[in-house]
Amino acid sequence: MIDSIVIVRFVILLAVSFAAFMAKLFGTDGIRGEAGVFPLDQGTVFKIGRSFAIQLAERLGRKPRFVIGRDTRESGPWIEQEFSRAAVSMGVEAMSAGVITTPGVAFLASEYGFDLGIVISASHNPFQDNGIKAFLPTGRKIDDELERLIESDLAKDATVPVETENIKIDSSCETEFRRGYLDQLLRSTGEYSLAGRKIVIDCSNGAASGLAPHLFEELGADVIAINDRPDGRNINKDCGSLHLNKLQAAVLKDQADMGVAFDGDADRALFVDETGTIIDGDAVLWIMAKSMQGRGELRSNKIVATVMSNIGLEIALSSRNIELVRTSVGDKYVLEELLRSNVEIGGEQSGHIIFPAVSLVGDGIMTALRLFEAVSLADTTLSGMTEGFRRYPQVLVNVKVGTKTPFDEVDSILKASAEVEKILSGNGRLLLRYSGTENLARVMIEGRDQGEIEVLANGLADTIKSALN
Repeated sequence: MIDSIVIVRFVILLAVSFAAFMAKLFGTDGIRGEAGVFPLDQGTVFKIGRSFAIQLAERLGRKPRFVIGRDTRESGPWIEQEFSRAAVSMGVEAMSAGVITTPGVAFLASEYGFDLGIVISASHNPFQDNGIKAFLPTGRKIDDELERLIESDLAKDATVPVETENIKIDSSCETEFRRGYLDQLLRSTGEYSLAGRKIVIDCSNGAASGLAPHLFEELGADVIAINDRPDGRNINKDCGSLHLNKLQAAVLKDQADMGVAFDGDADRALFVDETGTIIDGDAVLWIMAKSMQGRGELRSNKIVATVMSNIGLEIALSSRNIELVRTSVGDKYVLEELLRSNVEIGGEQSGHIIFPAVSLVGDGIMTALRLFEAVSLADTTLSGMTEGFRRYPQVLVNVKVGTKTPFDEVDSILKASAEVEKILSGNGRLLLRYSGTENLARVMIEGRDQGEIEVLANGLADTIKSALN
């Protein structure tokens, strides 16, 4: 009897735990995890594809149309196949775009009349990971309501995937889709030439490999492509926007005018100037803000960035009477503010830049096109374009805490923080926040003097440690 009760309780606990796990299927950027492991195992991917088909059909009142693209991971083809055969088995008209960038899929969903664009990618993660994210024809990611409905479907779907071996996705338009995407990118800028410019392009062995080098050659650039030979396992491996040392070395070795590095799905880009200096997202925002203001394209006289952007960007922009509007970390929040405030450009330090008049999705190749256009129009060097922007020293101290009490509810922290901000007085910045996954308080201070901000950060960290432990 006792054993039976124990077993029943165990089964109930297991069911509750499974339901809770399923409820967290979608993260901040779709579904992501290790390929072959829940939720990216074969059976679950099939069920995800089936749920997308069911929910879209119900929402639209008709059979939906999907376009599906992927990056270069070895798991991409089978994940695409499982998702596609599930969707097609439910009546969806699905077409494959093959290997293409994330913003490329978002473009196709809008331009070719699809109801949903599906991307099989884990962005900057290593090859073992993969993911599924979806875009509406508007260019925006699917809404929270649709995510919850799909999670609910999976939580109650215990059926075995149906036999659909004969179902194959239509891949007849892959070449047309890629050409259409490249043409749209070219249309996103004015007519200009990169003739006489030598550019190194680090494709991260990812989705940009078969696209970016050809595009910049069409503009007349002397292109040196590196990390453009994907083998399914080398995506993001010691290359791309997370590992810029190879790009820096190549720019210097080949005496190039500039270099650009993409991540695996090419939705972000970071740059290197002719001196080998890294140009991150903050510097890109500064360059583009100046260029767009000079051409009368920054009508709002604002840009949007996150709380992590350097105080040096804010100070530089203020010198040109441009306001920096800050949001929480994440391209989702940047986009929301861009649309709410009708601002022409926004982005993150990571190189995720959004030009909402052209696309609601960050596009690394588009960012490179726009940045190189600004350099070309100014007839100067990339390093010359960064003049006026000084990155301020930054200190980040992590403090273990026993409780995550709101900082403004603790008098000693409030008092110490106010004192720090008084000392910085417009020439620095204090940011206090808690880790989303650990019992840590993060103290970030930026200012003119490295020694001074280290003393201030450690002093405030001690105050927090005493108050919250």
